[in-house]
Amino acid sequence: MKIILLGAPGAGKGTNAKKLVEKYNIPQISTGDLLRKAVKDRTKLGIEAESYMTAGKLVPDDLVINLVRERLNKPDCKNGFILDGFPRTTTQAEKLEDFTTIDIVINLDVDTQALVRRSVGRRSCPNCGSVFHVEFNPPKKEGICDNCGTKLILRKDDTAETVKARIETYKEKTAPLIEYYNEKKLLRNIDANRSFDEIFNDIITALS
Repeated sequence: MKIILLGAPGAGKGTNAKKLVEKYNIPQISTGDLLRKAVKDRTKLGIEAESYMTAGKLVPDDLVINLVRERLNKPDCKNGFILDGFPRTTTQAEKLEDFTTIDIVINLDVDTQALVRRSVGRRSCPNCGSVFHVEFNPPKKEGICDNCGTKLILRKDDTAETVKARIETYKEKTAPLIEYYNEKKLLRNIDANRSFDEIFNDIITALS
């Protein structure tokens, strides 16, 4: 099963992707993770991407596409994958079609105020990458990661001002993908203004 998860920052793409990984045993592929790993491993694409990231510029589409293409060629993707945060534009979506097909696109639809509330309550583990929420998914011990015991942090991009700016950027650049995939009859809209369990159950229904 080849899945794309769409949704503004804080809509719950990462949380639901991880649950889908467990249920279907297919990998979650995040372009952010791919970029960070490529830079850390000093691959050719990583070194090229780092030059843009260091300068505060967007990594060009062609470079991101090549990273995704390389990742989808790995053996663990043969039975499917979950694309989280990619494609971001219709241009990327068109280029994605050059080397793979997509079975379904899940759009997590959340209102702006709910998105801000979710994001400012999010806490991340700087060591193992686990993500919690002070209201919706709190750690067993306040401020401490359940998985490795590291002190949780509020990421700089999870402040209210930053989140609102990211949502506006999303609406401008990425929201047109909703219409793009709707025209291809691949889109399934999920009301993501509810509990995580309700949202996930609706996703499973859409996938089946």
